Amino acid sequence: MPDGIKSSGYVILFVGVGLLVFTFFNAYIFLRGILGIAASSDLTEVFGQSLAPLIEACIRAIYLGIMGWIGSILTIRGVHFFSQIRHEAKAEVKPEAQVPTQPSAQPTDQSFAQSIAQINKKEANKRKKK
Repeated sequence: MPDGIKSSGYVILFVGVGLLVFTFFNAYIFLRGILGIAASSDLTEVFGQSLAPLIEACIRAIYLGIMGWIGSILTIRGVHFFSQIRHEAKAEVKPEAQVPTQPSAQPTDQSFAQSIAQINKKEANKRKKK
């Protein structure tokens, strides 16, 4: 198995796992943030104060979702590299059974029957001559 394919499989696998770890770490930091409930007598002021953090949270959630998706795809591809390499290695090690090209020395039923018929004819011919 070539070392280049194996090393590229390792690189893809570890980049995918690294992205997943980074994504979950960012999600943890994001969720540790203190979220407060805005209270005010003016409804437009409450929407103004709470809309900006809501948009920021949506952008972060989309970012984390995309990062997790890319990380999981790369991890799957890295694992697929290794499973493909193992499958090819097993196929190379296991030789295929070869079919013998020479006919077998054992007679078949048809040739055996023909041989008996020829012997019987010879014996019948000998009897007629006597």
